[in-house]
Parts: sequence; C-alpha cells; structure tokens
Amino acid sequence: MILATNNKGKLKEIKEILNEYAIYSLSEKDISIDVEEDKDTFVGNAMKKAFEIYEMAHEEVIADDSGLCIMALNGFPGVMTHRFLGEDATDEERNEYLIKEVDKQEDRSAQVVCNLVFYDGKEYIIGEGIIEGQISRNRRGENGFGFDEIFELSNGKTLAELTPEEKNEVSARALAAKQLKKKLELR
Repeated sequence: MILATNNKGKLKEIKEILNEYAIYSLSEKDISIDVEEDKDTFVGNAMKKAFEIYEMAHEEVIADDSGLCIMALNGFPGVMTHRFLGEDATDEERNEYLIKEVDKQEDRSAQVVCNLVFYDGKEYIIGEGIIEGQISRNRRGENGFGFDEIFELSNGKTLAELTPEEKNEVSARALAAKQLKKKLELR
C-alpha cells in the first residue's frame, strides 16, 4: 500500500501501527504530488488524496487527514490545522498563535480528529479516531510534530511528552488506524 503523505512523522506512526502491511511512502514510489486539501471535512480531504494517488499509481492507497478542533473557537482550526497561518508557517508559530487565542477563552477543551481512508480503485474503507483533551498553556515535549506539544491529555501530558509507543496507543491516528485495520481484516 502507498501512504499518501509527504509528512515523515505521519509515515513513521502509521508504519509502526500497521506494521503487518507493506507500506510505502510517496517518495519510495517516485510519486511527487501535494494534493490540495480543499474539502470541508477531514474524511473528504482523505478520500480526495486516496483517489488522486490511486489514479497515478494504480495501487492500494491509505490517505489521512487530521487536525485540531478547539471548542471555544468553534472547531478552529479544523481542516485548516496545517494551513491556517499560511503554507510557510512553522509548527512553533501555529502553536504559539493557538495558545494566545485560547488564553482569551475560559474553555480550553479540544479534540484531535483523524480520518484514515483506504482506497483500492473500487471501494473506500474509512477509519476514524477522535481524542479529547485541552490546549496547554505553553508548548511542552520533544516527541512529536504539529500541535502535539500543545494538546494536553487528561493525564496532564501533552502528546509530545509521550514516548512514541505511548502515543501509538492513544493518538487519534492510532485509533483511526486500529479501526481501519479491523475493517480491512473483515473484507
């Protein structure tokens, strides 16, 4: 299967979770594309990526879209999690911006949502994972990428403070991958 991402962190996590499958990155298959994520849902973006990569490679594809949804900000940044400050913004800049915005609110609760979509040219199989937490008051942790350093779990740790093994047990991507794996085994 081809994993439709150029994100090394996502590739590593999904390969570890779905370790019984042969999963190849876009670069390992000599595919150079950055599919425009212009749908208004995570699952819509993931389906679009899976379809476009399948059309190029004619091989089974797994694509994901995920993001941070902050309750006090009406689900913002949602599907725009990576792009809301522009394509050139760093994780640090995005995270600092979100902390400042949430500091203006009483409610710090948030969700991480991940949809993983398998596509084989005939059918889509969808896995979804959602985890609850809150936005931390400052960036913490060295493990992870994206908003991991500001998403705090109920145990008080951010996703970036977990070991990779711990994160692969509780992350939204892990939950989506496990759900997808069960559905793939049933087909």
